[in-house]
Amino acid sequence: MSDRLLTSGELARALGISHQSITNYARTGQLEPTLTTPGGHYRWELDDVKRQLRELNEKRRKG
Repeated sequence: MSDRLLTSGELARALGISHQSITNYARTGQLEPTLTTPGGHYRWELDDVKRQLRELNEKRRKG
C-alpha cells in the first residue's frame, strides 16, 4: 500500500478510465474516496479503489 493518496485525475489515468467516471462513481456512492478535502476534492488509495471495483463487479454479476 502506498502512503501517497491520488487525485481523481491520477486515479483515472492509473485505471484507464475518465476523470468524470471517477467523480460520478463517488457522487453516486459506488466508490468511497479515502479522503474528501475541505474544498470537496476526492483523494484515493489505489489498492482500496481496486478492491471496491472488484466488489462492485462481483455484486453486479450476482445481480
